[in-house]
Amino acid sequence: MPIRGKKESKQRVIKSPQTSGRTTRGAIGGVVTPTPELAHIVGSKPLSRGEAMRKLWEYIRKHDLQDPKNRRVIRADANLLPIFEGNEKLSMFEMTAYVSKHLLK
Repeated sequence: MPIRGKKESKQRVIKSPQTSGRTTRGAIGGVVTPTPELAHIVGSKPLSRGEAMRKLWEYIRKHDLQDPKNRRVIRADANLLPIFEGNEKLSMFEMTAYVSKHLLK
């Protein structure tokens, strides 16, 4: 005889994204190929946009290219000038627009 007052709990099954059959990975996860100018910094192999931006930020920090007074401003060195289309300084928000032009689908 079952105990009154207690109901059997139903366990919910949660599907993981890997088993959902979804094939697209979104804008950040999509695979892109860098142009030769950007390949000097992030490498020439196809990679995701997120990985390309991560490698670009590693390069910026390694070479101390952030303006010390305003860390949102990126100063271009010889490798970044072609990507920044000759601009010596860009805000980090402007930088992403210029970098996007160098990531080919």
